[in-house]
Amino acid sequence: MTARLAILNGPNLNLLGVREPHIYGTTTLAAIEAGCRDFAQAAGVALAFHQSNDEGVLIDLVHRAREEADAILINPAALSFTSVALLDALKAFGGPVVEVHISNIHARDELHRRSIVSGVARCVICGAGPYGYILGLQAAAQMLGALPASLAARAF
Repeated sequence: MTARLAILNGPNLNLLGVREPHIYGTTTLAAIEAGCRDFAQAAGVALAFHQSNDEGVLIDLVHRAREEADAILINPAALSFTSVALLDALKAFGGPVVEVHISNIHARDELHRRSIVSGVARCVICGAGPYGYILGLQAAAQMLGALPASLAARAF
């Protein structure tokens, strides 16, 4: 059976490429999605990719992922620091959760340093820029036992 991965993106990530490029760079969310789809195809995994500025929509997507995905890769954006409701929804998801941030949140201002979502994530990737999404996909596929040997580093 093909592993199913869901990528969920939170508020304002639709503005990547133009919003605070000194923090997030100039890569657009569409370019990140294209790169993720290329990697998913090479890895032989199914991919759903979503973005919403609405907390409730993201929670609904997490609920839907309980039936439609084996792992979630999430960039909750600002909701990382505020949304107990999103955290609770992710707690109800049965598979691995990988949290991704484009910037290194630990090197940012006090408001952006502590993600409450990290408490349910099996893996947190931050500061790798847009490439963090590929690292997150690779990690999620590996956690599911679905990463092809051609894309895997030697197992430790």
